[in-house]
Parts: sequence; structure tokens; C-alpha cells
Amino acid sequence: MHLNELDAAERLLWDSFAQGTAVDVRDSTSSAESAVRADVIEALLLGAGANPAPGDRPALRLAGARITGSMDLRFAEVAVPVILADCRFDEVPQLQGARTRELAFPGSSLPGLAADTAQIDGRLVLSRCHLTGPLVLTRAQVRGDLDLRDSVITAPGSEAISAVHAAIGGDVLCTNLAVRGGFRVSGASVSGEFDLEGASLSNAGGHALDAYHVQITEDFTFHPGFRAEGRIILSGAMVSAAIGFCGAQLNNPGDIALEAIDVSVARNFDLGQGLAVDGGIKLDGSHIGTQLSFRDTTLTHPDGTALSLRLTQARETDLRTQRPIDGTVDARNAQLGTLYDTPETWPADLRLAETTYDALANPLAAAERIDWLRRGSDGYLPQPYEHLAAAYRRLGHEDEARTVLLAKQRHRRATLPPYSRAWGYIQDATVGYGYRPLRAGLWLMALLACGAIFFGIHPPAPLEAGKAPPFNAVFYTLDLLVPIIAFGQEAAFAPRGIGQWLAYGLTAAGWMLATTVTAGISRAISRQ
Repeated sequence: MHLNELDAAERLLWDSFAQGTAVDVRDSTSSAESAVRADVIEALLLGAGANPAPGDRPALRLAGARITGSMDLRFAEVAVPVILADCRFDEVPQLQGARTRELAFPGSSLPGLAADTAQIDGRLVLSRCHLTGPLVLTRAQVRGDLDLRDSVITAPGSEAISAVHAAIGGDVLCTNLAVRGGFRVSGASVSGEFDLEGASLSNAGGHALDAYHVQITEDFTFHPGFRAEGRIILSGAMVSAAIGFCGAQLNNPGDIALEAIDVSVARNFDLGQGLAVDGGIKLDGSHIGTQLSFRDTTLTHPDGTALSLRLTQARETDLRTQRPIDGTVDARNAQLGTLYDTPETWPADLRLAETTYDALANPLAAAERIDWLRRGSDGYLPQPYEHLAAAYRRLGHEDEARTVLLAKQRHRRATLPPYSRAWGYIQDATVGYGYRPLRAGLWLMALLACGAIFFGIHPPAPLEAGKAPPFNAVFYTLDLLVPIIAFGQEAAFAPRGIGQWLAYGLTAAGWMLATTVTAGISRAISRQ
């Protein structure tokens, strides 16, 4: 390229390159005077300019220009910083496989940027940019920050941002980023934080953000003000600090809004403080180091599973949502640590099969907790009752624990055939399946009183006159009721008529009470 081929703006850029002086052409009187050919930029970056003098720091710093033609730096080695601020590009810059120092396009308008497999030894700055085509960073390596703050990237129906397996050595800064199309960073690694505060991602019917298996050294932040239309995928992510969605809005009606299966978070996974979700949340198999929170969340997914926590593990779980979750909550096989909840926000369909928790921050009365257990649609399952009873015992509330276990037997009874249910009703009425032993004593006292009064008024005749001991209505009734004790009364006297039928009834009742008491006590002891 000959110097006499350069126009005024290009010559100014050419002359300033060796010293790295900034050139701003925004004050030009015409668009033609502010245009800079991409060929000129390429020539400078590939060594066509004047050799720098000792002490010079070459750099290409250009502002306000219209870049005409295709800037093709594929697989090139660029040894100087490149700052193209508030520029307008006619064509997509081609940086595939290039190796550069700092690369910055702040405030620029581009039809896209292709930088897959590029190596950038400093920052990649695309803040305040407007891209009308895809930003491609697949397998790119950026040793500094990736700055996308306040930018708009539009590629409806396709991937607006593709950074699959990208390696970012600093932070990914996406504050107030607006994306129309897919945002895919699956397999990427970030050595700092990934900040999406105030960002807006829109890809209705598709993946608004695909961050499958990302690795993030610091926080993964979606709050406050984050909005998404479409599915957010965090499955397999490993976050060494915390994930936060406070105040965000996730919309994917009728489908999963947040898919975070097998996520590993060292600290908090905060899905509360004003988060509003239209769609389901799926956290199956995730491991949360401290707290999983849904405090003040609004979650709506009618006729589906609004919240799935299957096999999730957390040290603390806060389910105190802003209002009851509209849809099924599936916490089967979850380990919830200390559980925070309130009856006012319990969901209508709650599945707790094999769910465990170390403590209930709000234990409540057993009757309320039994209603909590019965909200599931899985039918009779013994484990939720037994685990709740164990939680009450750890608190020293033995009466509440027995109430829960009695409710378990009553629920089980409803699943039995009629003849077994009949025996169950007898055990319930007499001794409460062994969890209400005082009932047996009350029954015995009532039957003893009835028998003693009747036989006191209508004493039976002795079997052998002159040999029978003096008749005692109380001990005679005890002989009939208690099969393991003999006072010599039953064998010496023989009632007739109604008295004989009453004696039969008392004997049968005695055997039945003895059997149910024995069965109930054995069951209660076996559950201790």
C-alpha cells in the first residue's frame, strides 16, 4: 500500500500508529472523510507502517470512523493493542485463529464478529456495541475480561452469541446486555465472575442461555433486573462461589424456564427475593454448599412440575415463597438440611418420598405437619411419616412423634383389604395402634364397671353350693376380662341368660384388648 493512496483520515491514522496516538475522525465534515478502509487497518496491524522509534508504543486507536470493506485478520499475529471506538463496520471483522493483544470495539456498530479460536492476550471489549449478526467466540481464549456491558446483539432464530468452550481469564461482564437470539457458552471456563445483572435475553421457544457444563471461579450473577424469554440451561455447571437470581424474571410458559441439573455450587444458590418464574425450575441432582433459597419467589407452572428438587442436596433450604407455588413440587430423594417453610405457602401437590431433612426450622403442631405430608399424590409411603416423627423426637416432642406415626397407620389402613381394615379400626379405637396405650386402660375400666354393676345386681349361681368362695362382682369381671390373671371367681360361678352372654362378651373383649395392646406395644417398641 502506497502512502499516496491514503486519504486524509487514513494518513492521520497511519502517521499516529507508531506512537499509539488516538485518532478521532468524528469531527469530519462528511461521511466520506470519516471513512477508513479495512485494508489500511490490516496493513498497519501486519507491519506495513513505519518502524517505531526507541520508546514508542505502537497501537491502533481510532474513533468515530466508518470501516469500509472486510477487515480480514484470520490467523494473523497482531502485536499491538487495537481500539476501534464508536466505529461503524460495513462487513463482519474476520478474526478466526488470530492472536492479538487487547482488542476493543467500545460503542461500535458491527454486522457481527467472527473470532472463533482467536487468542487475545488482554481484554476483549464490546461494551456499548450494536451487533446485527452473531458474535462467534467458539474456543476463543481471552486472558483478560470479556466486556459486553450495555451492548445489543441481534440474531433472531439463530445463535446471537456462540462461545462454546471459550476460556476467559478474567470476568465476563454482561451488565445490561440485550440479546435477541440464542446465547450459548456451553463448556466455557471463566476465571472470574459471570455477571448478567440487568441483562435481557430473548429466544422464545428456544434456549435463551445455554451454559451447560460451564466452570466459573467466582459468582454467576443474574440479579437484579435480569430478564429471559426462553429456557435457561445451567446443567452440569460448577460454580466456586454463588449463583443468584434475586429480582430476575424468567419466562418460558408451559415448559422448563430454568434447567439446572447436576449443578455444583460452593456457596448459595439464591432463587428468591423477588424472582418471578413463568415455567418450571428443575434442580435435580444439584449440590449446594450452603443455602438453596426460594424466599419470596413467585413460581407458576400449572398442570406441571413447577419445582423439581429430586436428589438435590443443600445444607439449608428455604421454601418460604411469596405465595403457594402454582404446580407440583417434587422433592423426592432430596436432602434439604435445615428446612424453612410456612403453611401459608405450602403447594397443593408436594412429593416427599424418601426426602430427608436435618431439622425443621418451624416444626409446627403434628396435625399441621400431617396435612403437609398428605399433600402428595404418591399414595401411602411410610418414610415421610417416619422421618417427620424422628425430627420431632430430636426436638424432644415425643407426643407429636406418636401422633405422626398414628397418622401413618391410618393412612396405611386405607390401602388394605376390608377384613384388614376392620382389624385396623379395632386397633385404632382401642389402643391407637399402640401409640395411645391409655385407651386400653379406659376400655378396661369401662368394661369392668359395666360387668361389676350388672353382676352385682344379678350375681351368677355357684357351680357347687358350699364350695364356691364368696362372690365378688369386681373380681369376677376381672377374671372374665384379663385372660392371664385368675382370681378363682370365673371357675366357681356360672351365669345364666343375659349374664352368660355378657360373660362371653367380656371374655372376647378381654382377649381382643390383650392382643391389640401386645401388638401395639411391640410396634411402638420396634419404632423407637
